[in-house]
Amino acid sequence: MIGFLKGRLAAKQPPTLMIDVGGVGYELEAPMSTFYGLPAVGEPVAVFTHLVVREDAHILYGFGGESERRLFRALLKISGVGPKIALGILSGASVDDFLRTVEAEDAALLTRIPGIGRKTAERVIIEMRDSVKKLAGAAPTAGGPIGLGHTSSAQSEAFSALIALGYKPPEITRLLNSIDEPGLSTTEMIRRALKSAAKA
Repeated sequence: MIGFLKGRLAAKQPPTLMIDVGGVGYELEAPMSTFYGLPAVGEPVAVFTHLVVREDAHILYGFGGESERRLFRALLKISGVGPKIALGILSGASVDDFLRTVEAEDAALLTRIPGIGRKTAERVIIEMRDSVKKLAGAAPTAGGPIGLGHTSSAQSEAFSALIALGYKPPEITRLLNSIDEPGLSTTEMIRRALKSAAKA
């Protein structure tokens, strides 16, 4: 199994990024929490990875820190939670915030994440209770400097990323329209949209 990748960031388009490792481009899917810590394209980068093997594809997932990967792996063990939902959880909350949600047994907060219904949220809380202390002791996420290369297409890139995370177009439009600040990067737009969605 591939445990981590270290190379140069070749491309990033949430939720996908590509890392050039010795001339080989590895394509990964990553949560927004990882994107927030990515350097600019062309800069050195290192990520922890997890490989998911399906009948129709081998998909590599990337994480900015070991604590994110541990939580992702723990979530995959829960019935009804696949990689897409696990990425959604990591995109909508930090590891610490998620663990606090589990400790508080706040199922309503989890249901705000696309793809998570009431039953799945309750199952996540029940099955994650025993893992909270172990995950809380994991090393904090170590991210590099955030790449803030703003382009005129930042809003459309943010729209595409939120679609990939499972949000519906009308909701995305509402969330992005609520961000009344010009010049924001794609990742900052997504961060604010996700915060707004969590408060809704």
